[in-house]
Amino acid sequence: MRPGAVRRLLPVFGDQLSPRLASLRQADPAQDVLLLAEVPSETSYAPHHPRKIAFIFSAMRHFAEEMRERGFRVEYRQLDDPDNQGSLPAEIIYWTAALQATEVHLTETGEWRLEQALRGLELPVPLQWHGDDRFLCSRAAFARWAGVKPSLRLETFYRGMRRRHGWLMVGPDEPCGGAWNLDRDNRKALPKAYVVPEPFASPPDACTREVLAFVGQRFAHHYGRLEGFDYPVTRGDAERLWRLFLAAGLHDFGDYQDAMARGEPYLYHARISAALNVGLLDLRQLCEDVDAAYREGRVPLNSAEGFLRQLIGWREYVRGIYWLRMPEYAELNVLGNRRSLPEFYWTGETLMACMRESIGQTLELAYAHHIQRLMVTGNFALLAGIAPQAIGEWYLAVYLDAFEWVELPNTQAMVMHADGGYLGSKPYYASGQYIRRQSNYCKGCHYQVSEALGETACPFNALYWHFLIRHRGRFASYPRMRNLYRNLDRQAPERQQALWQRGEALLARLDAGETL
Repeated sequence: MRPGAVRRLLPVFGDQLSPRLASLRQADPAQDVLLLAEVPSETSYAPHHPRKIAFIFSAMRHFAEEMRERGFRVEYRQLDDPDNQGSLPAEIIYWTAALQATEVHLTETGEWRLEQALRGLELPVPLQWHGDDRFLCSRAAFARWAGVKPSLRLETFYRGMRRRHGWLMVGPDEPCGGAWNLDRDNRKALPKAYVVPEPFASPPDACTREVLAFVGQRFAHHYGRLEGFDYPVTRGDAERLWRLFLAAGLHDFGDYQDAMARGEPYLYHARISAALNVGLLDLRQLCEDVDAAYREGRVPLNSAEGFLRQLIGWREYVRGIYWLRMPEYAELNVLGNRRSLPEFYWTGETLMACMRESIGQTLELAYAHHIQRLMVTGNFALLAGIAPQAIGEWYLAVYLDAFEWVELPNTQAMVMHADGGYLGSKPYYASGQYIRRQSNYCKGCHYQVSEALGETACPFNALYWHFLIRHRGRFASYPRMRNLYRNLDRQAPERQQALWQRGEALLARLDAGETL
């Protein structure tokens, strides 16, 4: 190695903030240099919520300090640095030359567009890639599992993951309690009297306050609010958030994970997804903790199983599909939806109480739990025929935990059924009655959830029937949807026509730029 040269340049991206990252595992503080860079290209490819930008920047800066305390040299490029190269590939080229690095080591990225740009890098030194083993299932292992199947199912994948790791198992093939999936026990509405855990808050330190001031000025034109930012940005605080959930939230998570309530954005949810997705928490440790909590009698099985299914089932499953099917997966639109995203998704200004609550909470906190995303904002987008790419950009922009590997498959498959059933066996949609059962949003709403026709009828109801009618040719033969079409056909032809016309009128208002 040349005198003064650096052996390895080790770039670390904003969603890779773990000292156990594969590319760092053999790092030598005496010879290697870490690189972290805030770059315009990563803040501008979507109109990110200011909280999301602030969270990632602050977490990056704290991680850089953590690694310096471990003895590493860290080169850190801030967004307002006059020498900022504008993109991560350009920063790597710059620092490879500036440090005279003899090798560059990268861990697989979380987003296809970035990895393609990096794999096309032309460097004068070797570039070595490492698999991202923070996940349990590698890209190659998932591809082997998927094989040439015409469609995939979560349940099969999830059971395989349980068997492989032994979590919530009493033998190699026997799940605890005798059932693999307790989803039917995860749908209770909140009782009239309920007490939710006090949410964990991490007051901003000096570093975070500096980031918040900068982001507030630089991204003032982005939708979303920074005031009250209290999300953990360090490993220690993220672990404290997790321990609070284990102690106070997980017990009731199973019963009420699908519940929604006005003024209660968190209920019994963990709020750890953003910290987990950027590397502040370790997936294997979370799974071990959940398994132990059940085996020690601290939480019921439906809570432990429901949470574990999110971690080793759904999260790993959608990542596998993302890397298996990109880039064409992003463009799928089998239902032919073309409608623009209504402006009220960006403002929360709508008469629909459920949408107003879910969107308003999102703009304030950059957070909504999975049922608010899937069965409120996502349900409306599906019923209204919003273009999948339009609602996908919104999800990617507004949520703290949104990275494309997890956001895009959820949007394309779960929300919009744009992949035609490759990931899931049927679209997820519902009338206003589902929202009424799972929340208190409908009480006091401008619209009447018990009505489908008339100007004050809940828009979800007519759009629900309109969706079934306009897609009858595709869905009438779906085994899980036959009963829905039988219910439609039991209604008088005159009522079916009235429902269609009410749906058409609602969609025409959206096309005219009106709010609902």
